[in-house]
Amino acid sequence: MDGTIFIPLLVIIPIICAILVNLLHGAQKTTKALAFIGAICLALVPILATYGTQFFGAYQPLINGGLTVQIPTAVNSIISGSVLELFHPAITYVFGPGQQTVLFILGIVAMCAVFISIVETKKTSGVYLYLLFMLTAALMAFILTDDIFNLYVFFEIAALVQVGLILVSRVRGNYETGLKYMLLGEVGGSFMLLGIALILGLTGNVNISDIVLMIHSGAVDPTNPVLLFAAGMLLYGWLYATGLPPFNAIKSEIYSKGLSSGSMVLQSFSVIGCIAIGLIILRIFGYLPVVQMVILAVSVLAMILGICMAMVQDDYKRVIAYLAVGELGYIGVGLGLGSVYSITAGLFQAVNELVVTSFLFAGFGLVLYKTKTSKLTKLGGLLEDMPWAALLIVLAGFIMAGVPPFNVFQSKYMLCQAAMVQGIPELAIIMIILSIVTFLAFLKITYMIFLRQKPDDLKVSKAKIPKTTMAVMVLFLIISLIVGLFPGLVVDNLGVMALSALIL
Repeated sequence: MDGTIFIPLLVIIPIICAILVNLLHGAQKTTKALAFIGAICLALVPILATYGTQFFGAYQPLINGGLTVQIPTAVNSIISGSVLELFHPAITYVFGPGQQTVLFILGIVAMCAVFISIVETKKTSGVYLYLLFMLTAALMAFILTDDIFNLYVFFEIAALVQVGLILVSRVRGNYETGLKYMLLGEVGGSFMLLGIALILGLTGNVNISDIVLMIHSGAVDPTNPVLLFAAGMLLYGWLYATGLPPFNAIKSEIYSKGLSSGSMVLQSFSVIGCIAIGLIILRIFGYLPVVQMVILAVSVLAMILGICMAMVQDDYKRVIAYLAVGELGYIGVGLGLGSVYSITAGLFQAVNELVVTSFLFAGFGLVLYKTKTSKLTKLGGLLEDMPWAALLIVLAGFIMAGVPPFNVFQSKYMLCQAAMVQGIPELAIIMIILSIVTFLAFLKITYMIFLRQKPDDLKVSKAKIPKTTMAVMVLFLIISLIVGLFPGLVVDNLGVMALSALIL
């Protein structure tokens, strides 16, 4: 059997699961069974799929024999031998080793989020599971698609689903946060659509490979002001999707208003959006030095603001949220430096962040599960109530800070090397200093939640910590350790993806 058949299934399966769990939400056992099976498929299908390219909705490029039968001979003779025979009139999904690595990790994160949502809620919500699966489907499409309009469609789907995840969380202030994010999303989505429309008007294409071909072949003037304006629109959409400044405050608020399982997938949207849209911008506009400079400047600003804002928060969910946004800056630095090695390092950081931030949200979700509060000033002495969970949470914090021998240390080390190679040692020093401050931030959280004396008015639930959540945390720890000890398992695959972003 041709393994490329699994490529579109990466998007189709979570959509089908979303529809089914929503339709059958009244039947608890059936909903749980469907969600369980679908969640396992999310991590399994990327392994089963064969590398290749899927064309659907139209035809393959003429050079591949896609149009030789379907069009008249006279028209075929005009197209054949011209640049038109390379065009991709179909919606195109590309699946290579880099995409496989990212989608496998994303599948694991989504699978764990579904498992946690099932075990930590008394009554399984089909609507909530629908939102988790739909957001996962959109993120899968982000990584696979070579069609910029197809990306926009799933971008809008993801934006709406994120608002839904906030609205169903029942966290205080969630409606206000959801409304603000939806309004900003209308602006961000509209700007991105405008940029896509301008590119379509200039190149006649929405396929990314075709757009790049048109620009680099000279068919479109690369200095055209309209094209430069389109670059600005896409950059604005990228900032909104990732939560980099000026959207860092609202993005961190979004994380803090979600349930732990929802926040795991919400942060995945930021990470996947950062690399998916960022790579598209580099492919199309990488010839413009100002684009790389903007990406680099905003990313450095995000790192600094993230850690500074995290240090002054009284809510540990906001602390983790700001740190997660700040960590996105490291990914942006890799993209902004613009070399194959730096982009590989940025993609490596993205994969690691998917794991470690989910690790933290799952862990601190247990603190909320036991205490019903996320205020640091109201917590303390939880080490005796949840010692093993506390150990895992502390390890997750150290992993995010870049403590060896775990995975984030390897990716941040690569980013520092990339900055040195590019002749910007100051950037490497900034990243090292901010990693140290992140380490100190987690020491502060650890002390306030687990080590200091327990407040008299703190009520700790006697309910047992869900074994599924503990198993998820152990899984994330194992992944972090294996990737940290053997980074080549991931880096080699991501290097292929990085190289494809810099070649026609």
